[in-house]
Amino acid sequence: MNDLSFPAVATRESLRIFVRGLRVEAGIGIYDHEHGRLQTLLIDVTLDLGPTEVHGLADTVNYETVAEACRSIVAEGHVGLVETFAERLALDCLKDPRIRAVTVRVDKPGALEAAAGAGCELTYRR
Repeated sequence: MNDLSFPAVATRESLRIFVRGLRVEAGIGIYDHEHGRLQTLLIDVTLDLGPTEVHGLADTVNYETVAEACRSIVAEGHVGLVETFAERLALDCLKDPRIRAVTVRVDKPGALEAAAGAGCELTYRR
């Protein structure tokens, strides 16, 4: 038996691709003092591809597409809420028909003085 052999009872449930702790500088926030300056966001994204098999890059999602989507949202200009940022990112990820579900977590570490982070997490599923 080689390393790629699996027991007959094993069934692949899901393949999840993730990006953790992606740091972006974004114009974000609803308060006057937040306009006209950049703030750090830490972004986590999990993409569920279902029980797919991967034999090459064409069978999966390149991590860089998540980073590119984040940079695109930042380039569009100021965003009021981290929830809005998360939703835009999730919906952008779902443009890829291979993605069955996406979870996006946006942490705005400077938002709450006494906390290590504050933000939101949302999930979309087809």
